[in-house]
Amino acid sequence: MCLPAAGSADVLRVGTSGDYAPFSLAGPRGLTGFDIDVARAYAEDRGLSLEFVRFAWPELLEALAEGRFDVAMSGVTLRTERSIAGRFSVPLLETGAVVLVREPTTASSPHELDQRGTRVGVNAGGHLEQVARRQFRLATLVAIADNAGVLGALARGSVDAVVTDSVEAPAWQATVEDVRRFGPLTRDRKAYLVYAEHGDLARDLDTWLLEREADGALAELRTRHFGRNAGEPTATPLAALVAAMDERLALMPSVAAAKRANARPIAAPARERKVLDATVTAVREVAEATGRPAPREAAIRAFTRAQMDAAKEVQMAAVRDPDFAPPATLPDLDDELRPALLRIGEHIAALVVALPTQLAPHSVDAACRDGLRAAWLHEEVRARLCAALRELSLAPRGEAEPEPVPEPSNASGDGATTRRPPLDSDAEAPGEERLATGPTHAAR
Repeated sequence: MCLPAAGSADVLRVGTSGDYAPFSLAGPRGLTGFDIDVARAYAEDRGLSLEFVRFAWPELLEALAEGRFDVAMSGVTLRTERSIAGRFSVPLLETGAVVLVREPTTASSPHELDQRGTRVGVNAGGHLEQVARRQFRLATLVAIADNAGVLGALARGSVDAVVTDSVEAPAWQATVEDVRRFGPLTRDRKAYLVYAEHGDLARDLDTWLLEREADGALAELRTRHFGRNAGEPTATPLAALVAAMDERLALMPSVAAAKRANARPIAAPARERKVLDATVTAVREVAEATGRPAPREAAIRAFTRAQMDAAKEVQMAAVRDPDFAPPATLPDLDDELRPALLRIGEHIAALVVALPTQLAPHSVDAACRDGLRAAWLHEEVRARLCAALRELSLAPRGEAEPEPVPEPSNASGDGATTRRPPLDSDAEAPGEERLATGPTHAAR
C-alpha cells in the first residue's frame, strides 16, 4: 500500500471544486457526489484520514503544482496541459460537452447559435470554457466564476445558452423549463489528477480503481450518481491502456511544435533503441512486483515500436498541417513534455501487465478503434496500433524467451534519456475528514 508524501503520511488530501454535480457538490450536509464517495471509499480501504481541499477551476493546475493537495477528484477532464502537470489515473467515466439554449430559438444546431449578439455562459477556467471558445467565435462568451452561477444565468435569461456536459445537463434541464439541448460536441474522459511527484499514490490508486471496477463497486456508484448516463465501464485494463496510449499521442503535436521552435530534428535513432530496452525492463519489473507474468519480449518491443511510429506520424502530420496552431505558451520539451511522457510511460507499462490474456481480438479492435481519438491520427496508423495491441493481448506470458530480434539500423529516437524511461520516447523518429479552503502544507 502506498502512502502520500504529504505533511502527515496517513492523510490523503483531495482537491475538489464542490460546484460540479454529480461529481462534487458542496451543500448544507457537506460535500457529496460520485468523486466524493470514491475518495471516501479509497481512504477507508487504505486506512487514511481524508482532507478535502477546495479549489476554483482557474487555479487547478497552480494548486496542484504548489502541492496544496495530493490528488484532484472533481470530474477532471483529461487534457494535454493537465497531463503535463500531473499524473492521470485510469478513467472513471466518459462525458461530452453539450449546449443548452433557451426557447424560443430558431437555431437548429450549435453552429447556428454562433451569431453576434448571442450570449453563451460557461464555467470559467475549466475544460468547458476551452470547448466553448472553440465552438463560439462570433457569439459573446460569458465566463462565470462559479458553476452554479452558470445555471442561474440560464434561469434568469441573462445568457441565451450555456455550455455544460452530458451528465450535468439532465439536472439543469429539470431546473430550467423550455430549453433545447444540442450535442454532445466532444467525447471526454474523466479521471483523477495526481500530484506529479506522487508516483506511488498514482500506482496504488490505479490498482484500487481496477479492483473496484472488477468487483462492481464502481458500477454501483456510477448508477447511483449518474443513472442511465453512466455509460460503459472505463476502469478496466483494456480501456485504461487505450486511454493512456491516446493521452500520450495527444501530447505529440506539442512535442513537434517544441522541436520546431528549437530547430531540433524529428528523427533520433539512439533514443528509441534505449527506450525499447528500458520498456522491456520496466514491464518485467512491474510483473515481478505484482506477481503477474509479463508478455514476451518480442511482443513488448513490437507494441512499443508501434506507439513510436504512431507518435512520429502524428508529429509529422501536425507540423505539415497549415491549420496547426501550437499552444500560445509552448511547453518546454526537456523540462515539461518529456517528464510527462515518462509518467504516461510508467502508466502504460503497469497496464500492459494488468491486461488480461487471450482477450477476444474483436473486443481489442473495437476498444482501440473507439478509444484512440488523438488529432492527426490517420486511420491506417490507428489500424497498425490496434494490430499491435491485439498481438500484445494474445502474446504468451511467462515463457522462455526466443532469441531477441535485432533492431533495424534505422530505428528512430532522440538521444540520451535522463533515467529508465518506460515508453517515454516522444518518437522523434518515427476515516477522518477535514475541510480546508487554502494551502495546508508547504509546496513539495
